Amino acid sequence: MSLDLDSVIERLESARGSRPGTCVSISDKEAAALIAAAEEVVLRQPVLLQIEAPLQIVGDIHGQFHDLLRLFEFRGVPP
Repeated sequence: MSLDLDSVIERLESARGSRPGTCVSISDKEAAALIAAAEEVVLRQPVLLQIEAPLQIVGDIHGQFHDLLRLFEFRGVPP
């Protein structure tokens, strides 16, 4: 299945500024494809990352998507 990642991410980001628990509709196939694409990116990363300051380290958000969106508002979306 060809997945338009930008379209899915745009729909997910549309919840920004909404109340926590706001539903964003993506299909099972889109969710599975998004997870597979993310897994592919993670598996290509080296075990040791060489990063430069400044950097922001955040704790576990416990799967709370709204909290992730708030972090993106505070520090910006990662490159």
